[in-house]
Amino acid sequence: MSYNRRKTIPVYAGSLPIGGDAPVSVQSMTNIPVSQVQATITQIIWLQQEGAQLVRLALRTEDDARFIQQIKKEVTVPLCADIHFNYKIALKAIEYGIDKLRINPGNIGAKENVITLVKAARERNIPIRIGVNSGSVNIKKYKEVNPQTLVASAMEHVQILEDCDYTNIVVSIKSSDLLQTIEANRIFASMRQYPIHIGLTEAGYGTDCIIASSMVIGTLLYEGIGDTIRVSMTGDPVNEVKVAKRILEIGGFRFSPFTIIACPTCGRTDIKLDILQLTQEVESMIKSRFEKTLIEKQKHITIAVMGCEVNGPGEAAHADVGIAGARDGKVVLFARGEKKKILPAFEAVKAIEEEIKAIL
Repeated sequence: MSYNRRKTIPVYAGSLPIGGDAPVSVQSMTNIPVSQVQATITQIIWLQQEGAQLVRLALRTEDDARFIQQIKKEVTVPLCADIHFNYKIALKAIEYGIDKLRINPGNIGAKENVITLVKAARERNIPIRIGVNSGSVNIKKYKEVNPQTLVASAMEHVQILEDCDYTNIVVSIKSSDLLQTIEANRIFASMRQYPIHIGLTEAGYGTDCIIASSMVIGTLLYEGIGDTIRVSMTGDPVNEVKVAKRILEIGGFRFSPFTIIACPTCGRTDIKLDILQLTQEVESMIKSRFEKTLIEKQKHITIAVMGCEVNGPGEAAHADVGIAGARDGKVVLFARGEKKKILPAFEAVKAIEEEIKAIL
């Protein structure tokens, strides 16, 4: 699968490239006070282990900034400081080694404050992320929130930095409304070449969050818009990283070592076959036995677990390895397009494992 990626100006958050030719990255945010240093470190490590490539921290006071140095000694993932209104917190964050800032220059007071902030960021090559969402649009000025006013609000902040000759910028424009978010990002992408951070703001939790985020992020990425993503999910931020990674993998925007095709089952499926259990066992086996090797070799395999004789044989034959449900608790094994044998379902996982070994 291929798509035409919009060309953007690359920036670097520490060692992480964002934009340009860099792959779309996954980021998240801690949800505990940064003053709880050890708990923050632990959560950052969990996020990185799950696949986060950038982690954002909320800094509410100048004192909060001093914890950055201690945290960075214990983690390797780049960190972004989330700051509102007080540019002095940003200056402290830069002093203590932050890799990226999330701050809107139009909200920090006098122009001199912006000049001071830009000077400090320029000296250490710190990108500044401008973040506008549906809750931050100035209603007194713009009257209503729509894609045009979201972009206009973002452009106010962009212009302030451009007036300071600073283009080390990432822009985020989000709404909890799917179509607003998509259209606003389309408009901005036609106006500037800065990297864009995409996602929904306040996307909720669980299934609704996953579906809404997938629709917005997937739509924009297929249009070539988006350089880094976050799934804003209520609850444990580790879950949002898992979802973000799968969006990229399933969408074809990131290498995935394997795909499992499984049918939903219907009344044609033999009552002695538990297709869900078989699928889960196959997935667990591949992850434990082959995922590391597949990643090292950059090899992708497709496995089919099908329930009946209608679509099953075709899907199984098209996969690298597959099974199709037969009768009396049995399945038909296929490998590399060929029908191999009929075997009891309880032997299926082992048989698939052996065929994968032969492929590798």
